[in-house]
Amino acid sequence: MSLPRLADYTPPTALPASRARWTPHRDRAALLVHDMQEYFVRAYPADSVALTQAVTSIARVLATARAAGLPVYYTAQPGDQDPQSRGLLWDLWGPGIRAADTEIIAALAPREGETVLTKHRYSAFARSDFEQLLRAQGRDQLVVTGVYAEVGVLATAVDAFSRDIAPFVVADAVAGFDRPGHVRALDQAASHCAVVTTTDALCDALAPTLMTVS
Repeated sequence: MSLPRLADYTPPTALPASRARWTPHRDRAALLVHDMQEYFVRAYPADSVALTQAVTSIARVLATARAAGLPVYYTAQPGDQDPQSRGLLWDLWGPGIRAADTEIIAALAPREGETVLTKHRYSAFARSDFEQLLRAQGRDQLVVTGVYAEVGVLATAVDAFSRDIAPFVVADAVAGFDRPGHVRALDQAASHCAVVTTTDALCDALAPTLMTVS
């Protein structure tokens, strides 16, 4: 009843067709970096292809989002929770993260002014004011990156959709427990709740327009 040690895998390259046809907009979207804490990242082997791709892609999305003025959010689970706080998570995953492992990895560390949400359950919206924060900023789109694709990433995308916040799952900026789980999460998101996209496509859509002077 603890987080498993994950085998490396080659991330999928083919994207499922998304039912939704939403387009990300700089003035409507916010970015979520989901659960990129030391505890969750260390479940992957050193030099993991899947994790390396996700971290590299998230860093690109972060840079683009910051340049475009998107609000940036992170989720981080608290450490050393008691069984009552963990609830049913304790039954599936045991005591969970320790206080020493709660830091977001240095390569993706939050900057001043960016919001770190306390994560209570799979979805970033559960027991948080995430929706209210997005509404206050006039944001009705959410770009979702991070781990794990088939758990919190997918749950957050479904929850965003249920709140009429259009989710965009960045296929190469997420990582799962394994390749089948990664593929399954993308298929589920594309068919039921989200636009599944790539880092290249998302950054092209969100990048600030360059002005030229003749």
